[in-house]
Order: sequence, then structure tokens, then C-alpha cells
Amino acid sequence: MKILFLANRVPYPPYRGDKLKIFNLAKRLKDRHELHLLTFAQTQEDLGYKAELEKIFKEVHFVYLPKWKSALNCMSGIWNPLPLQVLYFRSAELQQQLDCMLQQHRYDAVHVQHLRMSPYLAGRKDIARILDLPDAFSLYWERRKSVKRSLPVTLFENIEQQRVLRYESVLKEYNMALTCSAEDLEYLEQHHHSGNIRLLPNGVDMTTFSPNDHDYSHNHTLLFTGNMDYAPNVDAVIYFTSTILPEIRKSCPQVKFVIAGQRPVAKVLELANDYVSVTGFVKDLAATYNSASVVVAPLRFGAGTQNKVLEAMAMGIPVVCSNIGFKGLGIKSGEGAVMQTDPTAFAASVIKLLASETERRTVGEAGAAVIRSRFDWDIVSLQLENFLQEVAAGNIKP
Repeated sequence: MKILFLANRVPYPPYRGDKLKIFNLAKRLKDRHELHLLTFAQTQEDLGYKAELEKIFKEVHFVYLPKWKSALNCMSGIWNPLPLQVLYFRSAELQQQLDCMLQQHRYDAVHVQHLRMSPYLAGRKDIARILDLPDAFSLYWERRKSVKRSLPVTLFENIEQQRVLRYESVLKEYNMALTCSAEDLEYLEQHHHSGNIRLLPNGVDMTTFSPNDHDYSHNHTLLFTGNMDYAPNVDAVIYFTSTILPEIRKSCPQVKFVIAGQRPVAKVLELANDYVSVTGFVKDLAATYNSASVVVAPLRFGAGTQNKVLEAMAMGIPVVCSNIGFKGLGIKSGEGAVMQTDPTAFAASVIKLLASETERRTVGEAGAAVIRSRFDWDIVSLQLENFLQEVAAGNIKP
């Protein structure tokens, strides 16, 4: 098949989130299909990755959209009912480039990444299209309400949540919509009454993240990973260090907490002390995981599944996490990840793992088995291939 990927961010380097997903899916499809890419470049650095992307995509097209221009787009949100998430990525230039490519090529299917890119092909029912929603974005905004905010922030988030929920029905304009967890799928079906939603889980590159005889003997390092300018991650580490970590240190005074991830904001940098370290960007994330005794993911809001949980499980590292994204794993608590929502219970589960090498090994090895069987990118890419073939064959009409 000839497939066009329409992405909101340049999928390179494939470190986290949106970039990681498109890169890994396309990397595995390129030998069987002809792939083209149209994406926004937000920085001059982004423009320099074309050669790397051309190793995967036959054609790579960038539309430059600097952040200042996106900010101007959002200013129209005062009177425009569209979500700011959509306005941020609005571009007449990209629409023109897309129309030109659709005239030049006969694509069997188009993969549209994220709700943010949905306006560009929502009305083109003459083309087989899949809208890939990383998560139920309206659920993400709904859960943000659970964390206390200032009045102006609360008002803004309530407005944005309602805008996203209304706009999300655009998924019915596509042949098929995808989301990464059963929890998100149920939420979208409940609110939009659409029968075209399918499950495509997030994946893990098992050549990078694999158990490799992990050393379960150490019990002194807790790890949190993720982009540290992302609101759910920032809230999670502040919450953990202020509420949960003190309880853990009462029983395990030797324990250290490592916050590893790029672009840490000031609130995160301020957490650093004798037993909390903030690393910033980590090139070899697998080595960082291997240094951990337990990975923690105490997120209080968000949606979808968490890459940090999947990657840790893939490496056989035991995880203690909140309910955010846990249901999407399709496992019982203890099968790689222990789920706790109460801070006292969360601390107790971490202490239990730190106290027993056998417990760390049992939970960790169970997690590695789950990832190998269901979340390997090789498996996930085959699922996407089947979905693309299904819409290309005309079996699903919007």
C-alpha cells in the first residue's frame, strides 16, 4: 500500500510520546509499504532531521510552524469555539501542501495523528482515513479537574474540556478512529456513540527495553521518567516528593528518588536535594531503568497508557502506579505493576517491594512477560497494518 502519515510533530528523535509512536510504527511498516510523511516542524532543529526520516519514508515534507505563530493562532480562541489544542496547529500552508500531495499521489490510506490534526481531512470522504487518538483527550481534561488549581486556571481548563469534548465527535467523520487503551475507548464510545473506534495500544521497542538479566539485589533507587515540562508529570513528582516519599523514607531512609526526563521546569528543578536528583535529558534511558529498584508513576490526571510504565515493565522493573492508564494495560495489580490510588497504600506497596528481592523479581518478571506478549511494537504495527488494509478496502464507511 501507499500510505500517508500526517503528524503533528516531527517523529524524530524518537524519545517520547508522539514522536516515539509514529517512528516505531513506520519503521516496521516501511519494508512492506510505501510511506510518505507530512508534518509540522516547530524549530530549525526539526528541519535537520529530514535525512534520518528519509531512511523510513519515501517522501518527507515539512511545514514550518514556529511556536510564536501557534500562539497567535490560539489568540483567536477568545471567539473561536474550537479547542486551543486544534487552533494551535491550524495552518493554511499545511492544508495547501496536503491538497497538493493528494493530487499528486493516490494514497491507499492516510494515518492522521492526534485530534489536533483532524480538521485537515475530516471532510474528505473520498479518501480512506484513520484518525489515531493517542488517548481520549476529553478524559485527560476531565481528570485535570481533580487537582486543585487557581480560579483562572480552573475556568480555562473547564472551557477547554467542554470544547474538546464537543469537538472530539469529529472522530465519526473518519473511516476509523484509534485509541490506546480500553478505558479510553469505553469513554469515547459512551460520549460520542460511535461504532468506528478500535484499540491500538502503545508499544515498546524490545530491542532497546528488555530484561537483560536485571539485577534485583539493590533496593535503594526509585525512578520516575518522562518529559518534565508535561503537566501530569510535573504534578506527579511534586505530589510524590511531598506526600508519598516522606512515608517511604521513614522505613527506608537510604532510598534515593531519581527524576529523569528532558526539559525539567523550575518547579521540578527545585525538588532536588540530598535524596532527590533531577537528571534532565537522559540519552540511554534503558541504563537508567536498569539502575532502578522500583519505578513509580503516581500520576493524578491524564489518559491513555503511560510509556514509563510500559518501558519499565518491558525491562522487568517492578512498578507502582496510580490508576491513570492502568486499566488500559489489561492486567491485575501485581502483574508487573502494582496499582494504588491512596498515598499511604502507594507508599506501603513501594516499601514492600524495597523490602524483598523475591517480590521485586516476581512482579518484574511478570511485567516483562505481559509486554512481550502484547505490547511489542512488532505486534502493534501488525495491528495498524490490518486496520489500514481494512479502511483501504472500503470495508468501513464514515
